[in-house]
Amino acid sequence: MKNELLDILKSCRDPKICVLGIGSEFKADDAAGVKIAQQLQIKCEDKKCKFASSVLCIDGSTAPENFTGDIKKFGTTHLFIIDAAEMGEKPGTVKLIPNDKVGGVSFSTHVLPIVVMINYLKQSINFESIIIGIEPKDFEFGKEMSKDVKTSVDNLTEIIFETIGACLTK
Repeated sequence: MKNELLDILKSCRDPKICVLGIGSEFKADDAAGVKIAQQLQIKCEDKKCKFASSVLCIDGSTAPENFTGDIKKFGTTHLFIIDAAEMGEKPGTVKLIPNDKVGGVSFSTHVLPIVVMINYLKQSINFESIIIGIEPKDFEFGKEMSKDVKTSVDNLTEIIFETIGACLTK
């Protein structure tokens, strides 16, 4: 995954990377995207993080479309959208989902389809979207995140942070 993300980011001279986590913290594995955005925000707020001004982390919850103004205002060049996605894989599986395949994947609890939000944003700003899905095990209200998904959330948080760091501090 890290090499794929580096390939996407390496061509940009002055990247402004927005990480948009989507999902409901109340529905077990649906919180995966939100937790990654929250964890990345904490890492970027660390005083030792040299690239924090080039990264915007958004907890989009179940209404990511409410943050389109923030995404545009930031001058986003790369939009990472992270969400629980039913892809027919083993729980915790992480995959990059090509934009043209988004319609064939069942995403979590948000109402507006991701592709609609991306198309809306593309009318105003030029950016590359990177959609990352995490296969959930359970969406039951009030339950904790499953172990497989929690492990993937922690690993993916590190991979994204390291990849962004490698791109922005070269």
